[in-house]
Amino acid sequence: MIMDRQPRTERSGTAESAFRRAQVYAFLSNAFLYPEDNWTEEVPLLPAILDELSLVRDRLELEVAPLADLQAEYRSVFGAVGSLCYETEYGLPHEFRQSQELADLNGFYRAFGFELGGPVRERPDHLAVELEFMHALALKEAYAASAGEADGMEICSDAQAKFLRDHLGRWMGPFARSLALNPGGGAYVSLARFAKTFVEADAARLGVSPERLQAEGIRSTPYDPDPSCAGCPVAGTDPIVARQDGRS
Repeated sequence: MIMDRQPRTERSGTAESAFRRAQVYAFLSNAFLYPEDNWTEEVPLLPAILDELSLVRDRLELEVAPLADLQAEYRSVFGAVGSLCYETEYGLPHEFRQSQELADLNGFYRAFGFELGGPVRERPDHLAVELEFMHALALKEAYAASAGEADGMEICSDAQAKFLRDHLGRWMGPFARSLALNPGGGAYVSLARFAKTFVEADAARLGVSPERLQAEGIRSTPYDPDPSCAGCPVAGTDPIVARQDGRS
């Protein structure tokens, strides 16, 4: 196998890079949920991770904020509905197309054995869910690389490229621009700007150039999940996206 021909140091470096990317995606996913924990306390840990990755030059520079202030800011920025956080609110022409995108997202999740449901429920197109899925794929890639499994690495890398091309990479730009228009954004405007830079850099690393969706015409999407499903993929601090193959 190709991996067997690589020096051990190169293999471990590949695993380390994938693991570091997984850490950043996990941080971002948690930060875009309603804050039960104070994610700004983790910001000082990011520079060392980003330096190891050498993927982006931009840094997320924020002071630690009181949790109550962060929660109030989240409510101010995203409101009760939080339409800005959903992929299918951006530039899709009609409800049928939105349904197609939701089905495609669920297809990605199920292809990697992630079931629906969990303690925190969100739609498949919520930003935190998509970021968690990228975390899961990068973590799988890290495990495959550390074990010298070339096929597993390729499958995970290809999946990340396709997911960024078809979904997450398409709407990070309009998402960040939409938040920048909010005068009360503060920490979340900076967070969105950093997330956009990181996701776009990761897409470029994988050689994909996602088509950019437009922020015009943001609207609520009627969401009526399959009645056989108890909920949407998990986006929270428990196992990423959802439980895999019925196991924790």
